[in-house]
Amino acid sequence: MKRKITIALAGNPNAGKTTAFNAITGARQHIANYPGVTVEKKYGMVHHRDFDIEVVDLPGTYSLTAYSLEEIVARNFIVDERPGLVVDIVDASNLDRNLYLAVQLKELGVPLLLALNMMDVAESRGIAIDVKALSEQFGLPVVPMVARSNRGIKELLDKVVEVAQEDPEWRMAPISYGMDIDRALDEISGIIEKSSVFDPKYPTRWRALKCLEGDSQITGLLKRDPALGKEIEARCETLYRHMMNTVEEEPEGVIADHRYGYITAITKQVVKRKIESRLNVSDKMDKVLTNRALGPALMIAILYGLYAFTFWASEVPISWFETFFDVLKEGVTSILPEGLLRSLIVSGVIDGVGGVLGFVPLIMLMFFCIALMEDSGYMARVAYMLDRVLRWFGLHGNSVMSLVISGGISGGCAVPGVMATRVLKDPKERITTLLVIPFMNCGAKLPVYAMLIAAFFAKDRARMMFLLTLLSWGFALFAAKLIRSTLLRGPKTPFVMELPPYRAPTLKGLLIHTWERTWEYIKKAGTIILAFSVVLWTMMTFPGLSPEKRAAFEQDRREARQAFLASPRVDGVIQGAAQLTALNRMYLTLRQEKDIQTAGAGEGHLARVAEAALHLEETEPGGEVLKPHEAVAIRYLEFRNRMNQIEGQEQQAALKGTIAGRMGQWLEIITSPLGFEYRTNIALVGGFAAKEVVVSTLGTAYSLGASDGEETGSISQRLQQDPDWNPLQAFTLIIFTMLYVPCIATVICIRRESSWRWALFSIGFNLMVAYGVSLVIRQGGMLLGLGD
Repeated sequence: MKRKITIALAGNPNAGKTTAFNAITGARQHIANYPGVTVEKKYGMVHHRDFDIEVVDLPGTYSLTAYSLEEIVARNFIVDERPGLVVDIVDASNLDRNLYLAVQLKELGVPLLLALNMMDVAESRGIAIDVKALSEQFGLPVVPMVARSNRGIKELLDKVVEVAQEDPEWRMAPISYGMDIDRALDEISGIIEKSSVFDPKYPTRWRALKCLEGDSQITGLLKRDPALGKEIEARCETLYRHMMNTVEEEPEGVIADHRYGYITAITKQVVKRKIESRLNVSDKMDKVLTNRALGPALMIAILYGLYAFTFWASEVPISWFETFFDVLKEGVTSILPEGLLRSLIVSGVIDGVGGVLGFVPLIMLMFFCIALMEDSGYMARVAYMLDRVLRWFGLHGNSVMSLVISGGISGGCAVPGVMATRVLKDPKERITTLLVIPFMNCGAKLPVYAMLIAAFFAKDRARMMFLLTLLSWGFALFAAKLIRSTLLRGPKTPFVMELPPYRAPTLKGLLIHTWERTWEYIKKAGTIILAFSVVLWTMMTFPGLSPEKRAAFEQDRREARQAFLASPRVDGVIQGAAQLTALNRMYLTLRQEKDIQTAGAGEGHLARVAEAALHLEETEPGGEVLKPHEAVAIRYLEFRNRMNQIEGQEQQAALKGTIAGRMGQWLEIITSPLGFEYRTNIALVGGFAAKEVVVSTLGTAYSLGASDGEETGSISQRLQQDPDWNPLQAFTLIIFTMLYVPCIATVICIRRESSWRWALFSIGFNLMVAYGVSLVIRQGGMLLGLGD
């Protein structure tokens, strides 16, 4: 029977903890080189040497003091769940700083194993570590490894099994913090041991240490025993005054100094630096890539290149997707009879969801490029350079992470961006960041941009996408400046950011990250977007036309047929409705297959008319004398145009008579200055659920308004051919989509991180900004003659 071991992976941000988790378990989890990516505990399972090892990936944290949510989550899991072993993933190239967490874990008394990760980076920097000596000095098992290339993973699991078989007990390893603090620890420990109320899951001396450090979570537990709690508080206050009077340092600072002193005493004996003065590779690269003058220029060039590559490489795959959905529609249309079911599948599902899925190649390539920037370490440099700008607009440096995660480089998501604001301690800076996050170009907006750029800015796709990135940042920063200058005034807090070393991304890691994000996009299209597409199709289908109006349009069609058959050049060539139906069938078959043989034998004169009609449709007739069948073909094309016109009017009337159509028309009172007609309004209302719904809804609306039997093409092609659309109209809609209300998931997340008051303010604020900016663009463009 297999035994089960539970181990917890702890470590500093950027130490490679999540990479190690993936290497150990094969789990698919996002890896990034900037602090705060892992927000929750992640679980995985691996089988090794007859053991089932459950691996828990804890949030990256620098200490076990309850300063941040990550530290509280990591500490609570270790104390409450009592894993059999804690594996501290340590960055071997920054040993002194990383061992600080290991010292705190020793203080807590947990069974501990050190995993020296990134040994290759340490070696490249001329750092040599005596692993055996480190293990002896620290009193812990130590395993060297390189997680990103799977070096040392087997040895780590072997050591985990070896240590677990010994059933190690929790044993606190006390460190001396100086006579004054040691004496206070003994006194407070004695007070705690007298109480029968205090939770025994915390080691007594460790709890006393946390009381001296002012740990909010532990000091809050003192209220369970008010009498002893006051006694402990009094002893802590006495020590605080004594330390301030003697060394002018708070007890927490003195404790930290002694921890680092303990670490330095060990590293001096076990670490040798072969090259002391040489700059490492990352430092050399940073002298160029983060240079005050050259760095921003290179960043702009890299981002522009990213967009240029994405659009260039995705052009052909997108055309494949469009062809696939066109063929799928034709197949469904040929199988199902005309009616509600066919309309639901073609207009509601294929045109709705297909309009979103058609951009999967572009989204996938965008995610690949972003993963490349993240895994290489360059994304952290982007955040570092942007921090210089953010501070002028009243945002904290840590706001950079929230904005980048939300789509500051395009392709992110506002929900994790909102959650990432937890690292901001100042409430005013945190609320400001929450309110401007929805301005970022999240992945959900990309299909809207791609659709409109393909239709009206096809020759400048990369430049347009780059411009939209700059605009989203500009709107967010100026909105932040406005908020910090009015509603949320206050001082700026200092910011220090860790820059991880540059690393060569692995192809496996890049593909995993790209597929994870792309799969989330596909799942969203197959669930949320599909559901809303069906709902909106229903709202755009019922109640539809009244019998009287439908009869009126049918009468128009009869009159058009009679007028065509009675015209002088047609009369005698096409006799009756049956031959007209046959001609329609031949014409459409020839148009689709380019093969007149399928028109059927025995009806040669109709076939020649169909051929002539197709030829004349593609090349305008000149001044030469027309042959009889060519003259009939001209009349036939005029007849088809009239029938398509009637059918289009009928479809438009039907759409306007639906629930969604009436709602869209009512909103035209507000949106008409922006140039938005009712179908755009319907799409924007649907976009409140998810921004991709804007694309699916426009696809459904224009599909329902199209004539049967006509080639409608992709939604981009339909908008391009619509006389009511032009580049100014498209750009206005792009900006409105960028700025208007956050999706419902983001609103709920903002509410959880703040309150309903700020969540509702976010909706109203974004709407006002979107309307005001779009109005200026639309009306300014019209004055300049750009709307023609």
